[in-house]
Amino acid sequence: MREWLLSAVFQPHTERHDAYQRQGSKLRPTVRSKSGVKGASTIFPVVGKGTAAAKPRNGSVPVMNLDHSTAECFLQDYYAGEWIDRLDEIKVSYDERSVVANAGAYALGRKTDELIIAALDTATQEAVGTANGTTDTDGLTLAKVLLAFEALGSADVPDDGQRFAVVGWKQWSQLLQIEEFANSNYIGDAELPWKGTQAKKWLGATWMPHSGLTKAGALRYCYFYHRTAVGHAVAQEVTTDITWHGDRAAHFVNNMMSQGAVLIDNSGVVRMRAAE
Repeated sequence: MREWLLSAVFQPHTERHDAYQRQGSKLRPTVRSKSGVKGASTIFPVVGKGTAAAKPRNGSVPVMNLDHSTAECFLQDYYAGEWIDRLDEIKVSYDERSVVANAGAYALGRKTDELIIAALDTATQEAVGTANGTTDTDGLTLAKVLLAFEALGSADVPDDGQRFAVVGWKQWSQLLQIEEFANSNYIGDAELPWKGTQAKKWLGATWMPHSGLTKAGALRYCYFYHRTAVGHAVAQEVTTDITWHGDRAAHFVNNMMSQGAVLIDNSGVVRMRAAE
């Protein structure tokens, strides 16, 4: 009887609970991404606007004299490692190495979003005013969203299906209280938020909530932007390496990557500051 009780107490459970976490990058598909970079940095070329003009008969074709510039993106190496003692592995009934490898990959995925958010934070264009609903004492309001929408339009940012908006979860809740955002009469049944709160279409952009946006004091920084306004570069995708170390009687699980992000065009990003 005593042996049965000891077995019941110490028998490892076959299920586990992973700590709640954002599982990887949500923002990488929303920006311009370049893979296979060689070196410590890479550049994203920027070509200015051209102006058309009439040509006189038998005259020379007018030259646009386009401005050419570059945005340089510096890459940084990141690691997420963990030791797993060999004797600890026999005390659990699940694959500890796979669990740790996944946790490290998720951590690096979140680092990718941190890099993109840091690039967004360097933008200077903001949707803010003095009218009701546009000040820093307001949350994310329809007035602020329309100011950002107008700013992108005034800058001739293409309305080509590659516009994105990322907001905090508090701001997502506030958007759900805006009839134009939530009502099927405005956006259609296929894009209602309660059919999936991870992303939806509104004002020609894909909107999504994110838990990692910068909070400065009482203000959460939300963004309305075009995909080509931010660059993301990859020299090494997330890679996992598991090695045995006899002197420690343990496996070392190492996840690593080399990535970076940069703001390419300031006119393609509008910050919406929301009180939180």
